[in-house]
Amino acid sequence: MLALTAVLAFINARFLRYPPAIGLLIIALVSALALKGAGLAGLVDLQPVTAFLLDVDFGETLLDGMLGLLLFAASLHVNFNELKAQGAPVVVLATVGTVICAALVALALVGLGMLVGVAIPVLWALAFGVLIAPTDPIAVSALLRRAGVPRALQRTIAGESLFNDGIGVVLFLVVLTAIRSGDAPSGGEIARLLAVEVGGGLAYGFVLGWIGVQLLQQIDEYQTEILLTLALAFGGFTLARHLHVSGVLGMVVLGLMIGRQGSDHVISSRTKQRLDDFWELIDEFLNAGLFVLIGVEILVIDLQPVGLLLGALLIPVVLAARWLSVVGALAPIRRRLDWPAGSIGLITWAGVRGGISIALALALPSDPLRVTLLAVAYVLVCFSILVQGLTVGTVAKRLLGKEAVADAEAGAH
Repeated sequence: MLALTAVLAFINARFLRYPPAIGLLIIALVSALALKGAGLAGLVDLQPVTAFLLDVDFGETLLDGMLGLLLFAASLHVNFNELKAQGAPVVVLATVGTVICAALVALALVGLGMLVGVAIPVLWALAFGVLIAPTDPIAVSALLRRAGVPRALQRTIAGESLFNDGIGVVLFLVVLTAIRSGDAPSGGEIARLLAVEVGGGLAYGFVLGWIGVQLLQQIDEYQTEILLTLALAFGGFTLARHLHVSGVLGMVVLGLMIGRQGSDHVISSRTKQRLDDFWELIDEFLNAGLFVLIGVEILVIDLQPVGLLLGALLIPVVLAARWLSVVGALAPIRRRLDWPAGSIGLITWAGVRGGISIALALALPSDPLRVTLLAVAYVLVCFSILVQGLTVGTVAKRLLGKEAVADAEAGAH
């Protein structure tokens, strides 16, 4: 996979010159479809390739392996003070917004399922709504920087996408438990799980971050300090699973706390620069591998016609649900936000879905309906990354005005 990712990255950098995540997904998709066509024509034997991909547990690879490192790396580069200034919209979007979007998508999925002849139980629809609601922190930040979006909006969208992954995973676990047991959990059970997973994850990340800061400020040897952050991210994410708290949220808090130490001069500027460069490379490598995996997964995902149709019908529905959830979540604080006109539309369009949606879809119980919903998730994720991702700059200029984008770009420089 590393060799394949390197080759595709070279092709993108040399010829397509798209943002790395989008370019890699495009090339991987086209290559996989060409290979699939050759296999169907009898020109190549696809069995070794599909056997390899089936042996790679995408859900486990992302949820139990890559996600913690990706979120730690992403939060490490977030300016804590700027994020704190946008704390209110980040919190309501990551919590209330995620719940509203999930509920609206679930409701629409039940109705559209009846329309195309697929009976989708409410719990399965809720599980799908929850897995498709979170936005992707991996793709969002780089796309917004390239588009020249004002920093306040950048921080809000990026901050939301950092935290709503953790909220989405916890909600998904609640619904998944109900699907497996056949009984809807009580309000008390849901509150307890949220308190343990979400509250415990945030507290765990704070404690781990405090320990990390105490260790880092006692030495000034960047090799050892980088090694310590690797140990905190790898070991911390693994330990969180055994403690039954949200490792996703824990890694976000850990990254924010360690990243803040550079601005507070707790660690030297030399170490801060080396640390940033190292984790930026880790972020880029894992990010590239993830999007290549998403592209080549088309070789083993059963894209049934009904799943493709349902996915296509849901594209405008998911966008509408995202818009309504943003409007509903921000309504109580909208007047306090000093944002340019068109910001709500941009937040809606910049809500790019990513690998976590596919990983959670793969975690659904074995059932014929799982195959259909996986195909639906794949269609929505690919549309989101390729169409929304490639046009977010154009949409920003149309909604915010060229002057606002130009001012943001000038301020960044």
